[in-house]
Amino acid sequence: MTSAFSKLNNLKQRILAGIIGALIIVGSALLGEWSYAVVFSLISIFSQLEFYKLVGLDGMLPLKSFGTLVGFMIFALVFLVEGGILPAKYYFLILPLWSIIFLIKLYKKTEKKPFNNIAITFLCIIYVAVPFALLNVLVFYGGNYSYQIILGCLLILWASDTGAYFAGVRFGRRKLFERVSPKKSWEGSMGGAVLAFTMGFVISRYFTIIDTWQWAIITGIIVVAGTYGDLVESLFKRSMAIKDSGSSIPGHGGFLDRFDGLLISTPFICAFLKIF
Repeated sequence: MTSAFSKLNNLKQRILAGIIGALIIVGSALLGEWSYAVVFSLISIFSQLEFYKLVGLDGMLPLKSFGTLVGFMIFALVFLVEGGILPAKYYFLILPLWSIIFLIKLYKKTEKKPFNNIAITFLCIIYVAVPFALLNVLVFYGGNYSYQIILGCLLILWASDTGAYFAGVRFGRRKLFERVSPKKSWEGSMGGAVLAFTMGFVISRYFTIIDTWQWAIITGIIVVAGTYGDLVESLFKRSMAIKDSGSSIPGHGGFLDRFDGLLISTPFICAFLKIF
């Protein structure tokens, strides 16, 4: 299978891997809350491990295993609390988990800058694990499990990415943020926005758990915050002097490359739905 993938050009790899990944993600959400939890917690874990591996290349020594465990525990706690299985008081378990990070580093005698490594450990939890955990707020919006909001957000994000990619390749001229990402263009961003809002309108006809105006706001959040998420991840990669965050997904790079837009947009979406 790997050799067959390697014989395809980048675009074909991107399309095929995208279809397979989308089927797994959509299928898990449609099957129910537990299949959703398994798939998305695994994506969160792989994304965290990828982040810690990359910062390790720059000489950092974060608590890779324990940091990833803390991220998984946060995902599990939010899932169980939002799903009504545990009361909200169990959120306080997160605090001693964070404190243990300091205690572990206390016994690392050979590290010259332990607080730098502690900061990087927390950065991954905040940047990667917390946004994935917040997806549980979306799937339990309204009190019961529903795939509508999370699938709607993913479809809009994928539409935005697809529209930006093809519009950028075909019409891209003016650079969007050349210092961070030389290939991204204003034309690509506009193409992504058009396709995203088209997808958002279609989704609002079928996914009625929230109103049409709310889907419109969410689409705007995804277009703007998703683009910034891509730029933030590009900034991270440039600081590491690498092209892709990994090679786990053929044609797409790593998990961070694929879900970078979700990491920044999810907190905004959750805040919007909870407040308004």
